[in-house]
Amino acid sequence: MLPCLSRFLFNKYNFLMAIRERLPALFTIALLAALACGCSNQQQTSLQQPPNMLVIIADDISHDDFGCYGNQAVQTPRIDQLASNGLRFDNAYLTTSSCSPSRCSIISGRYPHNTGAPELHTPLPEGVPVFPEILQQQGYYTAASGKWHMGEAPRTAFDTIVTDMALVGDGGEEAWRDLVAERPKDKPFFMWFAAYDAHRDWGPNSFSGTHNPGDVTVPPYLVDADSTRADLARYYDEIKRFDHYIGEVVDELEQQNALDNTIIIVMADNGRPFPRCKTRVYDSGMKTPFVVHWPAGITKPGSTPDALLSVIDIAPTLLQLAGAAPGSSFQGKSFAQLLKEPDQPFRDYVFAEHNWHDYEALERMVRGKDFMYVLNERAQLPNQGPADSNRSLSFLDLLEKKEQGELTAAQAEIFAAPRPVEELFDCTSDSLQLLNLASVAAQQNKLRQLRQVMEEWRRQTLDNTPENLTPDKYHRQTGANLGQGMQPERGEMPGEATGAVKTGNSGPF
Repeated sequence: MLPCLSRFLFNKYNFLMAIRERLPALFTIALLAALACGCSNQQQTSLQQPPNMLVIIADDISHDDFGCYGNQAVQTPRIDQLASNGLRFDNAYLTTSSCSPSRCSIISGRYPHNTGAPELHTPLPEGVPVFPEILQQQGYYTAASGKWHMGEAPRTAFDTIVTDMALVGDGGEEAWRDLVAERPKDKPFFMWFAAYDAHRDWGPNSFSGTHNPGDVTVPPYLVDADSTRADLARYYDEIKRFDHYIGEVVDELEQQNALDNTIIIVMADNGRPFPRCKTRVYDSGMKTPFVVHWPAGITKPGSTPDALLSVIDIAPTLLQLAGAAPGSSFQGKSFAQLLKEPDQPFRDYVFAEHNWHDYEALERMVRGKDFMYVLNERAQLPNQGPADSNRSLSFLDLLEKKEQGELTAAQAEIFAAPRPVEELFDCTSDSLQLLNLASVAAQQNKLRQLRQVMEEWRRQTLDNTPENLTPDKYHRQTGANLGQGMQPERGEMPGEATGAVKTGNSGPF
């Protein structure tokens, strides 16, 4: 394009110079203006390139475990810098707090029961569109590195995939900078960088020991004991490694003069791997950190939008910014306008689900700006969290207090059975969702309203409650394998009998 433009300007110059002697001197001024205009247009064209895009996904990190979200114990200087120069969204929500279903939901822009892969370790089926494929068709170079966990079908959407542990390292991040450095420079890029940090078990880490257990603030649903504090400090060490490699990627983009026109999203796939967090539908499990950095496109850097977002909104947003049509399969909506006007409202509701993850489960959640409603369709079962959490030091501290009869109500919640079928929380006064208001007379109108919203969402998206859900793989209290191998025989998954994978309906917005 640019060589052709240069030849055009050169020929134009020769033609005009050939007749210059026959025209007044004023023509010289016009000639220079014309050439200057041509150069200006050429410069403007180069500045109107499609944005590069980088989605960086942590594994098992809750929304308040970055420094920019107020956590004074954790060390995340590079993420904090991106937030101060970009946007820190305070109400971004996952659709499920479970590794592979969450990633399949993000990449397809669909609710888990609409992906055909709503349970842990189920691959995204062929034929479900994913947004990197559309970016690829739009002329983007696409690459992925780190944790995959989505099956074979989405691989065709990427030109390069690096997942070999020998190359990506224990935390999954070691190939990131090289991929950015070695990318084709003649086209925009989209990269999907997915860490293993901070998934249990804590692996080899050059940042081990950098967080002091004495500085940790223990949430009230855990036991404030030395072993729990040490557990949280090691978790923070893994978050610091994640932050370090993000810094390396940012440094590489700066060296290439590509940072200004690169959209960077930093987020997580589910909550921290601790009791009452990962897999749970409360904010501790479902609310994700969500930092967006894009100097060329963000008009009010440092803003902290409180608009409700769902991760299914990522796909249509990036596609719009790339100049591509998202198509009818994507259930989210673009929040691109919030990058320019961060104070605007966006969603009225976000929805989430908890399906099989090591244990039989079926929960549904809807959250408005102020209230959260939870429907528990397996109320007879305790809701203790995934097996890796149930083998942790933090869980052992809870068990010890349980045996001693010393658990607080917040700590005892994970052991409760039967559980309430319905829960209602006022999130403005109860940010941890500790006090169930579903039986409070003054809140019955709010309960009915959100129950109706939930029913409408389930109806439109063809969600259902199968009788024969996938059974437990582990013992709920010890985390021990029940002898069913890698995967118990699957039951019926939500949305399977209703053909939910075929609908594009998204329910209330």
